[in-house]
Amino acid sequence: MKKNKILLLLITLIICFSCNVKSADSVIINAKIYTVNNQNEIAKSIVIKDGKILDISNSNLDKEYYSNTIIDAKGKTILPGLIDSHCHFYNLGLNQQVINLRGTKSLNEILEKLIDYDNENNPKIILGRGWDQNDWENKNFPNNLKLNQLFPNKIVVLERVDGHAYLTNNYTLNLAGINENTEISGGSIMKEKGKLSGVLIDKPMQLIDKILPKKSISEKIVALKEAEKICFSYGLTTVDDAGLGKETIFLIDSLHKSNNLKIKIYAMISVSKENILFFKDYGKIKTPKLNVRSFKVYGDGSLGSRGATLKKSYSDDTSNYGKLVTSIKDLEYYSKNISEMGFQMNTHAIGDSTISFLVKNYNTILNKIEDPRWRIEHSQVIDPNDFKLYNNKVLPSVQPTHATSDMYWADERLGKRIYGAYAFKDLLNSSKKIALGTDFPVEKVNPFHTFYSSVERKDLSGYPENGFQKENSLNREETLKGMTIWGAYFNFEENEKGSLEIGKAADFIIINQDIMEVNAKLIPKTKVLKTFVDGEMVYNLNN
Repeated sequence: MKKNKILLLLITLIICFSCNVKSADSVIINAKIYTVNNQNEIAKSIVIKDGKILDISNSNLDKEYYSNTIIDAKGKTILPGLIDSHCHFYNLGLNQQVINLRGTKSLNEILEKLIDYDNENNPKIILGRGWDQNDWENKNFPNNLKLNQLFPNKIVVLERVDGHAYLTNNYTLNLAGINENTEISGGSIMKEKGKLSGVLIDKPMQLIDKILPKKSISEKIVALKEAEKICFSYGLTTVDDAGLGKETIFLIDSLHKSNNLKIKIYAMISVSKENILFFKDYGKIKTPKLNVRSFKVYGDGSLGSRGATLKKSYSDDTSNYGKLVTSIKDLEYYSKNISEMGFQMNTHAIGDSTISFLVKNYNTILNKIEDPRWRIEHSQVIDPNDFKLYNNKVLPSVQPTHATSDMYWADERLGKRIYGAYAFKDLLNSSKKIALGTDFPVEKVNPFHTFYSSVERKDLSGYPENGFQKENSLNREETLKGMTIWGAYFNFEENEKGSLEIGKAADFIIINQDIMEVNAKLIPKTKVLKTFVDGEMVYNLNN
């Protein structure tokens, strides 16, 4: 009888305990969690259920919740899933299928790579990306004389690192119908002594694109999956793809719905009058992993290709002011229609002339619109009088590693205007929020390079010793917000992600060191140990 009473008491205690302990999918304990909430609180434990954060606390919660998955972080740092606010996710995947020319130091080095690739693969078409003449001893644009000798009967298209120039051979130019008399606005067809050099800048590149074979669905899927794998390994859980065709957007949507793609994507529609009309009828797209409510508009070219439009000529090319990729008339058409649709307009703008027009145009168009969050992508070279035109409606989306990549030659292009360039702190002071990205594959994917460059304004070698225009660096808290909650805000998603708070998506990463406190020079060496999207571990360094 006594044993039965004891057994009954134990059962009663178990039942009562079970009533007080709630179930969860997973519980993480012993972590240093930067919540990035309004109070910038640091927590110790987090509970996940059904892809959301169920609880978070500065004490361990494994006794309060039952779960088959208890993760002991052993003091490691947890951050909200990182957001790259300006990148080319799909192109990153496509780039895995072409010859990597990043870091080449001369045209001859590129040619050696092409010869080796051609001998090993004998492809019908040779595609490459990543060259940058600013890294060469001879910093002038190359010509295609040697390409013509080596590949007289094969398409060769080599894309500059910034995506704003091609180097092609004459065989390719002929197929595209390009000759010495071809003219197209919105860019340049370069010549040497009256003859085509093989270099095309901005809009004329589209003539080459038309003769290249279209990617198959299977090739596109492989590219998207490859890009996702790379991004997860660096702790990116949301990417803002700055310019996608509607076919690619709908492919991404289908892959999300079949659970074959898990990364979250803020897709900017590549602007065209056709796409304006289509989405005016179709409307916005919003799913748990895909958000389509913005257009990517192309203002000017790049500084590296001297295609950015400047108010005064380039300091190292006094006859050149750069060229608009999109005419003023079309920019005005796009801004009017996009505003009427209730979509967001995100415009690539590098030069002070382009930016000056856009910030004024934006402010006029958005005067009576309450919360548009229109973006100037890059916001790179700014007239001092135009900083005040950034505000809560006109927002800067910048890439810190551009500053530390361009600093070796940007002053040659700009002269004294360099002091209005890459001015992230000045922009933040005007807009109160700033979004940070990489522009990959123009720059490397690694977001910890972004963090380091933002805070230290140095390249990976630690140059310059005192930082490039250090007065425009962001502090660590601002930088983290720019890669998380402010990035979410720029995407109209601040209520669902960007910080670790109850009810938000369980998007977070575990890293090997505390980037908020570690010696700054160690930040670029940060490793992602685990990446979670909606509570699911999608990357594990040890697997």
